[in-house]
Amino acid sequence: MAEIVNLKAVKKAKARAEKDRAAEANRAKFGRTKAERRRDDSETQKRDRTLDGARLDE
Repeated sequence: MAEIVNLKAVKKAKARAEKDRAAEANRAKFGRTKAERRRDDSETQKRDRTLDGARLDE
């Protein structure tokens, strides 16, 4: 025989899991400190300056 399942509980569990996945993605995307953002920006600027300085013009 089939197992009896409460559909309301299944829907709630599914919604909760989706909400947790979205929260994890947001933590990864926005969960950095100001110092980390500044460090990454300065590293990006330094890399861009280095690459632009090494560019060969034709």
